[in-house]
Amino acid sequence: MQAPFHWLSPTAWFQPGRGPRYLQLHRHIRAAIQSGDLAPDDQLPPERDLADAADVSRVTVRKAIAKLVEDGLIEQRQGAGSFVRAAAPKLEQSLSSLVSFTENMQARGMTSTSETLSLGLFRPTSQEMMSLGLSASDRVARIDRLRSASGTPMALERSSLPGDILPHPEQIDVSLYALLRKTGQAPTRAIQRVTATNLTTTDAQMFRLPEGAAVLKIERTGYLGTGRPIEFTSGLYRSDIYDFVSELRLD
Repeated sequence: MQAPFHWLSPTAWFQPGRGPRYLQLHRHIRAAIQSGDLAPDDQLPPERDLADAADVSRVTVRKAIAKLVEDGLIEQRQGAGSFVRAAAPKLEQSLSSLVSFTENMQARGMTSTSETLSLGLFRPTSQEMMSLGLSASDRVARIDRLRSASGTPMALERSSLPGDILPHPEQIDVSLYALLRKTGQAPTRAIQRVTATNLTTTDAQMFRLPEGAAVLKIERTGYLGTGRPIEFTSGLYRSDIYDFVSELRLD
């Protein structure tokens, strides 16, 4: 990019009463990245040139860039400057195989981690009763986890199972399916629904992505060989990292 930087003029991004200048500048640059006007590996102008073009202080520019770095949209290279981060290669995951997140990452040579956000035994919600065939007096084991690979948040998974299938949810280490296989109660088939959605403020903070970023939502109901539903999972997956694929055959 060469000066003058008309796209950074205050008339293009600043509106009185719409928040601090650094946040408005951050949103403006973020929009340029998401629209493709700023391409992967494009270098941002030096801090001083940014401040002059946007008619703000260098402190304001610094705060805007720091937030873009936090969002994962900008990377700062020592001695070189700030660059638009290149998109990571997408991970393909089959929609027709029942493997856990942990097993999927291991197969790709990646180290997976799981942060438990909440877990325990609860009264089932109406959604859980319908999906798992439970009554209001039953107990449901529920576990919400942030799944990461190689330090990058990849998925938010919220799983529910009947209390008699998972009476001790605190025993889950990393892989839910690995624990269920030990007791012979892992699902043998599942029905999944894939939709697109946008991140709420809370979920965006966990993913370290902008609020409203597009993600994939998958709702899965897993069944035992007997036909009993024993798992309902609702997950959010980064659409900039994941490609879900399925194989179709002619009967």
